[in-house]
Amino acid sequence: MTTRRLVLLIALIVVIAGGAWFTYVEFFREAPAPYFASDEDHFLFGSIGTEAEQGVPYWIWLVLPRVFPDHLPRPGGYAALGMPGKDGQEMPVGFSKVTVGFPRVGINCAMCHTATFRTRPDAVPTIVPAGPSHQTGEQEYLRFLFACASDPRFTADTILGEIAKNTRLSLVDRLVYRFVIVPQTRRAILQLRDRDAWMDARTDWGRGRIDPFNPVKFSILKQPVDQTIGNSDMEPVWNLARHTGYAFHWDGLNDTLQEVVLSSALGDGATMKWVDRDFAKWNATDPRSMSSLRRIQNFISQVQPPAYPFPIDQTLAAQGAAVFQSECAPCHGPGGARTGKVIPLAEIGTDRHRLDMWTPASAAAYNAYGAGHAWQFSHFRTGGGYVAVPLDGLWLRAPYLHNGSVPTLTDLLEASSARPRSFWRGYDVYDPSRVGFITTGPDAEREGTAYDTTQPGNSPQGHEYGTTLSSDAKRALIEYLKTL
Repeated sequence: MTTRRLVLLIALIVVIAGGAWFTYVEFFREAPAPYFASDEDHFLFGSIGTEAEQGVPYWIWLVLPRVFPDHLPRPGGYAALGMPGKDGQEMPVGFSKVTVGFPRVGINCAMCHTATFRTRPDAVPTIVPAGPSHQTGEQEYLRFLFACASDPRFTADTILGEIAKNTRLSLVDRLVYRFVIVPQTRRAILQLRDRDAWMDARTDWGRGRIDPFNPVKFSILKQPVDQTIGNSDMEPVWNLARHTGYAFHWDGLNDTLQEVVLSSALGDGATMKWVDRDFAKWNATDPRSMSSLRRIQNFISQVQPPAYPFPIDQTLAAQGAAVFQSECAPCHGPGGARTGKVIPLAEIGTDRHRLDMWTPASAAAYNAYGAGHAWQFSHFRTGGGYVAVPLDGLWLRAPYLHNGSVPTLTDLLEASSARPRSFWRGYDVYDPSRVGFITTGPDAEREGTAYDTTQPGNSPQGHEYGTTLSSDAKRALIEYLKTL
C-alpha cells in the first residue's frame, strides 16, 4: 500500500469514527438521570425509562404550548391539561427530563397517580403524591401533541425561533435540530397518532381516566386491534404495604406488586434494555444506586393517604362505624373476607367494558413477554369481576366506581337509576356537602371535561350496596367514610 493510500485510509477511518462519535454523542449518549434526594420528588419527577423511545425533545416540548396555544383547552400551558407544578421543580408533576443524546421529556408514574385538591376556589392546590390523578387529561395531552404535529406551523423555522427565546443553541445543535430533530419529532408524533387511531372510535377518556391496557395489548403484546373499551378511573397507589395479598388493578389482573410496577413502566414507554439495567439494581440499599422502580415501589408501599381536610362530626362518625361494619367491612374493611378480592360481575353489576377488554390471550401474552429476562412476568390473569378495593383515603378517590361514573359518595349511596346522568370531571375544588369534587357549574365546565353516562363504558350501574339504608344511616356512614 502506498503512503498516499495509507493516509487516505487513515483519514477515512478518522472521518467514520468521528461521524460515529458525533452520532452517538448527539443522539444516543445517555447521561445519568437526575437524582432526587426526596423519595416523594423521585416519584413525582424521576425517570422510569420512557425518554429514549417515547420522549419528546425537551426544547420542542417546552415551546409547543406557546406556538400552539389554540390546541389547548384554555390558557395556561400544560397546566391547562390538568398537570400541576410544584414550587422549586422545573418539570410539571408526572414528567421526567433526561439526556439521551439531547434532553428529552418522558412521563412517569405520577402522571396517573398524583392528585390535587382545593378546599375553596381561591386556595393553592394541595399536591398528593400516589393519589388518583382525577384532574389530569392524559388523552388530551396525547391529542395536543398530535394536533401540534399535524399543524403546518410545526416547522424548524417556527420551533427554533421560539426556542431561541429560552436558550442559545450552538451552531451544531441548531443544524441538528433543523435538519434532524424537529422533522423526526414531527414524524414520530404522527406515527404515534396513526398507531393510536383506534382511540378515536371509542369513548373519550376525559379527565382523570385512562384506558391503560388496550395500548399495551395493541403495541407491546401485538394483539389484534379489537373494539373493546378499557376506560378506567385513575387509582391511588398509597399504603400498598398493607395491601399485600390483594389483587391489583380494577379487575385484579395481577396480584404481585413488583410485576405491576415493572409492567406499568413498560406500558408507559420504558424499553426492555432500560428495565433490564434498572432491575439489576433492584436489591441495592443506597438510594443513589437503587433501582428507580424499586425506589418507587418502596415509596408507594409506605406513603399514607391524606386526612380529610374539613371538620368531621365524630359523634356521627362513630354511629357510622357501626353501619360500616355491618354493611361494608366484609368487602372493604381491613381484614375483610372479600377485601382485595375479585367480586364476580354478576354480583356487583357494574359496567362490564373494562372486564371484557382484558382477554385470556392478552394475559398469556404478557406472561410470555420478556422471556429470558430476570423480570419475566408470570402472574397476569383474567378475573371475571372487579376488585373490592380497600377504602383508605376514600374521600380523595372521587369520582367513584372503576370507571369513575359516580361523582360523590352521596350519589353512590343512591340507586343507580337515581345517579347523575352527566357531570364534569377534572375540577379539583372539593364539595364537603356531598363528599366528592364539584362537578357542575361554570368553573367545573371551564376546567373539566364532560362525562356522559350513556356512552359505552361510562355506565353508573351496579354497586347497589347501601342504597336501601335510611337517610340517617347513610348520613352517618358517609361521616365515618371521611375518616378512612
